[in-house]
Amino acid sequence: MSTLGSLLKGMKLTGYYFTHPKEIITEQYPEVKPVLAERFKGEVIMPHNENNEHRCTGCTACELACPNGTIKIVTKSEVNAEGKKKKAIDTFVYRLELCTMCNLCIVSCPSDAIIMSNAFEHSVYDRRQFTKVLNKPGSKIMEGVE
Repeated sequence: MSTLGSLLKGMKLTGYYFTHPKEIITEQYPEVKPVLAERFKGEVIMPHNENNEHRCTGCTACELACPNGTIKIVTKSEVNAEGKKKKAIDTFVYRLELCTMCNLCIVSCPSDAIIMSNAFEHSVYDRRQFTKVLNKPGSKIMEGVE
């Protein structure tokens, strides 16, 4: 009897919302975006300033901290104004499909070059779009970041 009572209770609620459409509490997702908490982890991003500069030194600490190889940093050697060789990033590759949002790369970064954004809409038709290059073309390291 409890099964039938539970079914009737659910059907009563469904019937109520069917006859009172203004009281529907379902979120209308594509039209109304949900408000997410600031601590929500969606994907790793590398912020750049207005001069297309970033804080990444190419130390590869985030790559080493990542438990499943989501991050791959390709470095190059540059010669600075004093003639010294300096390591810099060539490409910062981030594979979103492998990321577990564990935040270990963010915690391990000594220069705070990468952060977690709270973007959550990652649906694509082509899996290659999940592989992202985080440093923008022509970007360079900020002055004073070592």
